[in-house]
Amino acid sequence: MKRKAKNVLFGIGCLLLLTALSVFASVRQASRPVGAVIVTISNEFNNFFISEQQVTALLTRNGNQQLRGAAPQDLDLRALEARIKTHPFVKDAQVYRDLGGNLHADVRQNRPIARLVHPEAAQDKYLDADGQPLPLSSLYSARVVPIARVGGSPLNAQFFQDSAGTRYLEFLRYVDEHPFWRAQVAEVFLSPNGKIIFTQQVGDQRVEFGYPENIPEKFAKLMVFYRQIPPALGWDTYHRVNVEFQNQIICE
Repeated sequence: MKRKAKNVLFGIGCLLLLTALSVFASVRQASRPVGAVIVTISNEFNNFFISEQQVTALLTRNGNQQLRGAAPQDLDLRALEARIKTHPFVKDAQVYRDLGGNLHADVRQNRPIARLVHPEAAQDKYLDADGQPLPLSSLYSARVVPIARVGGSPLNAQFFQDSAGTRYLEFLRYVDEHPFWRAQVAEVFLSPNGKIIFTQQVGDQRVEFGYPENIPEKFAKLMVFYRQIPPALGWDTYHRVNVEFQNQIICE
């Protein structure tokens, strides 16, 4: 019984010691000036639209605010995060300190899924998966599908925001989310009546997709064409493939 009581007391003592050490470490960290500033940018899609130097410039207001050696009470971590998020290619940012006093900035990039083509190339814009515009970047050129309107005013991001435009955004998302189609679809055009036409990286066929509805089914029909027609008749037999009608593939 005495041995059991000693074990209990020993356990309580260890717990109190660990708690004290934890409190001590927290107090020490809270009072320690900032050491290194460590920027980590997530490039899971091999996009490089923002550099560590740009993040550091945002954190330090272009070098006007010294972070290394700064006292903890002088840091507003949420304000630092907000500065980073002003960059259009930043999807999310987290700023925090580690036990060594270093300041970390973890950045997740925004990613375009299409390029809105304007008659004047300098006015081209990227489009992200939420239908929001992104500027072109001097650091990196994204390999995304270009989309343009045939006749009429040039496309802008606002087009993809209403109930009709979101269907076209769903089409672009589908292409982007499937590696085969992302590699195969070369250029997308919106005809005056709103139907989608696109060219291909492999094959001279112009694909008449129709309106952006039944998207998976239409791409499935196009895959049937790829697997059955070119291997038997060659890629140059047909120059027009229409998949817009249910249960039909029209080739000319």
